[in-house]
Amino acid sequence: MPAAPPWWSDFAAHLADHRHPIYAADVVATTARLIIATTTGDPGTLLAHAHSNAPELVGALTDFFRTHGHLAPPPDLADRRAATRRTRRIEAIPAPLRPQADAFADFLLLQREQARQLGLHPNQLKTIEIRLDTIRDLALHLHPKGHTSWASITTTDLESFLTLAPDRRASHLAGLRQFFAYAHRSKSILHNPTEPITAVQQRGFHGPTLTTGRQRTLYERWTTNYDIHPHEAFIGLAALLHAATITELRQLTDADIAPDRHSVRFPGRSVHLPLDSATWTALQRCQEHRSRLGTDNPHRLVTRLTRTDHGPAGAAHIRDSLAPVGLLPRILRSTRLLALAEELDAKILTVSLGMSYAGVAHYRPSPKLTRPL
Repeated sequence: MPAAPPWWSDFAAHLADHRHPIYAADVVATTARLIIATTTGDPGTLLAHAHSNAPELVGALTDFFRTHGHLAPPPDLADRRAATRRTRRIEAIPAPLRPQADAFADFLLLQREQARQLGLHPNQLKTIEIRLDTIRDLALHLHPKGHTSWASITTTDLESFLTLAPDRRASHLAGLRQFFAYAHRSKSILHNPTEPITAVQQRGFHGPTLTTGRQRTLYERWTTNYDIHPHEAFIGLAALLHAATITELRQLTDADIAPDRHSVRFPGRSVHLPLDSATWTALQRCQEHRSRLGTDNPHRLVTRLTRTDHGPAGAAHIRDSLAPVGLLPRILRSTRLLALAEELDAKILTVSLGMSYAGVAHYRPSPKLTRPL
């Protein structure tokens, strides 16, 4: 190169720290050839040329430029990804039934934007996707039976669909009611077939929980067995003892930890939570594991995939970490929340756990509604 760009030395050092030497050497050589061919070292321009001329460089260049502040993250990335997921769901609907579903998706997005402008609680993008999942599944169920229009669907047709998944009847019915109410207002159908349908919902929490004996067994495994992965021990203890969610565990960074007080402030919570000695030890083991990976990712739970950038671990990694004990983090969290809801005042829980009052009240069920594992 006649003149190396100012970021060149940092790029080479970044590759040396985070990539295999053979791969790093190949990326350095290919990037140098691209700079010579395009006669530019501007990160944005170089990345645009890489997309068309050297696509194998896109991942490494994007990771480096964003990590070192040479490239701003794309605006509205989460919204664009959600739009792609919605499009994928709508395109799976048979063509005759697709236009109304597409219009329904636009209606839900408009509702979300209006709620945001009015200062109300808007629907989450995930909620919109769940509603579209229901409409897609209904369309795929009824189209083979000869339905080519939403106007021809009857209450009996909807009942036959709801019987396919009895455990999700209430959730499916909520989506169907919203869709057919919209279709009725837009005059796409003459009547709302969901009006006679009901779904009895049990109040309070009625999911699986762990017996005291099982909790003791897990606690002993995570505090005495140092052969297991440190992520398993910390995730298990944080969920079982401190009701940590998957999101809180994924987003936990060094800035959220106070070593002098042995406490953490899980993202979304307003107060620092003092950790017991077992959980703190497991957290320190995660720090040692991250140090061995040689990464500058600030998140405490770092994987082989996230060691080369600054992003959090995926939700799947949090769930998979507990695969050796055959449990999901939500079961451990629910077990702890039930105990806390019985022992503490609801106002204390809303402040300490960052939950709503309704969310806390959900965990005040009758004991017979829980299923011990």
